[in-house]
Amino acid sequence: MKRKRILWADDEIDMLRPHVLFLEEKGYEITTVNSGQDALDCCKEEDFDLVFLDENMPGLSGLETLSLIKEINPNIPIIMITKSEDEGIMTHAIGKKIADYLIKPVNPNQILLSIKKNLHKDDIVTEVTLESYREEFNKIGMQINMASDFDEWSDVYKKLVYWETELTDSQNPLMEMIKAQKQDANNSFAKYIKRNYEGWIQDPGNRPVLSVDVFKEKLFPVLDEGEKVFFILIDNFRLDQWWTVKELLAPNFVFNEELYYSILPTATQYARNAIFSGLMPAQIAKMFPELWVDEDEEEGKNINEEPLIQTQIERFRKKYSFSYNKLITSAQGEKLIQNFDSLLNNQLNVVVINFVDMLSHARTDSKMIRELASDEAAYRSLTKSWFKHSSTVELFNKAAEKGYKIILTTDHGTIRVKNAVKVVGDKNTNTNLRYKLGRNLNYDTKKVYDIKDPAKIGLPAPNISTKYIFALNDDFFAYPNNYNYYVSYYADTFQHGGISMEEMIVPLITMTPK
Repeated sequence: MKRKRILWADDEIDMLRPHVLFLEEKGYEITTVNSGQDALDCCKEEDFDLVFLDENMPGLSGLETLSLIKEINPNIPIIMITKSEDEGIMTHAIGKKIADYLIKPVNPNQILLSIKKNLHKDDIVTEVTLESYREEFNKIGMQINMASDFDEWSDVYKKLVYWETELTDSQNPLMEMIKAQKQDANNSFAKYIKRNYEGWIQDPGNRPVLSVDVFKEKLFPVLDEGEKVFFILIDNFRLDQWWTVKELLAPNFVFNEELYYSILPTATQYARNAIFSGLMPAQIAKMFPELWVDEDEEEGKNINEEPLIQTQIERFRKKYSFSYNKLITSAQGEKLIQNFDSLLNNQLNVVVINFVDMLSHARTDSKMIRELASDEAAYRSLTKSWFKHSSTVELFNKAAEKGYKIILTTDHGTIRVKNAVKVVGDKNTNTNLRYKLGRNLNYDTKKVYDIKDPAKIGLPAPNISTKYIFALNDDFFAYPNNYNYYVSYYADTFQHGGISMEEMIVPLITMTPK
């Protein structure tokens, strides 16, 4: 391995000879100079991995030298060493983006620690992370095998998401291992859902919080306490994406992080309408037929969200004033910010943000977006970049300034599909890749969750012989005709509608302003 090269500039460098010898024994190549000007000349002629810079030198001061070295190499870590504890000097140095600040007299181990923080941090984190995951691997495997209720499955999913994000951050060689463990978990989770989902719908007292329960169990109690609330729903927003953007909001909020389960199909038409109405889709179709749009109708499937919210508020005899806004473009978000004061008369403001869902669809249709979001880590990175640079953060902060609590959630998640499962249907069969409904569906019953009586799981049946099938794990449905083209086009795209932890177990965050 190539030795790390360190430049050390100090007008009393001869007195630091023992420290230099100590570092050389540790395997570092040390170049020493007596002045800021000499340090600049060295940086112009040679490449270094790190610079130690004395703050108080004759001629160019340490701070002046710092600025000039940064012009030559903006990314080189510079550690300032000084006798002074003057706060102004420290502040100025930090403002110049120093890597560390040490006060003389320094000891060899203190110097070595600073070097490790700045030159070896990633390697050390990777090594420790890999070792920690190896230790946890068998424990998680046992949890997967023993998980028997929704709380235990939520815990399994949180642990897998944690390790997936940790291992990704470490650029590690164990990603295939975590992917395989996540697939094993999803296989077992699908069996769990197949055994229990119908019972959840039939027995509401013995189930996790589902889409239909979110307003009643999580929103209304907060409003009943007199709190003002922004209910913000980001479509297609997974737990790992929440953890990625969380740090952008942490300075201004305290979080209460929970999970709930999306209903089936894990698709906007069903899950989001269930949230806003507090009813299963079959109940919406029966009680408010004018507000339900069947799959075979050309009308938009989520055009009645505001009136559905109104029906739920009225059904529970609440008196909340509320507004509803759907943000699809950045211009709509900016306009909402400009007109923010108009929302302040409402106890409840509901905002639907569609960017992440649009990103997943764009990734399917656009080769460029596929390249930008080539895997889960890149997908998270794009989500964070959008969140940071859109008006979304400003919306959260404005709500906090005005004393609103924020409940942030989603209607369902999404999964990157891999394996095609053949299904045959007539021309009236819907187009979603993760679930199908129709009268004449032919499929391998071992590879799907099939529902022959939709009413048992709260779904409408446009025809008496309609049945639903749901894809499991990372499968997706493909028709036999033109099969190879279909598979190559949709494999590795992010889809939703079926059964997986990523689609069904989704974040519900209550955010209180600090």
